[in-house]
Amino acid sequence: MQAQSLEEYAKQIAVMPRPHLIAMLRGLDCDFKLDFTDEFMASVSLERLRHITMAALLHAHSPPNLSV
Repeated sequence: MQAQSLEEYAKQIAVMPRPHLIAMLRGLDCDFKLDFTDEFMASVSLERLRHITMAALLHAHSPPNLSV
């Protein structure tokens, strides 16, 4: 993924509400399993959820659709 694309994703993730972050996380196709429980995603801080989403995005096989 190009640096400019990553910057755009970071900007979008920085303002996404929790439901959109969760939907994005669930839709990412990574080499590893993202098996966070609903309880964890509901209770973790929004900033940490954004961090987790961005980190997973860096390992995604294809860019996600930001119109979730």
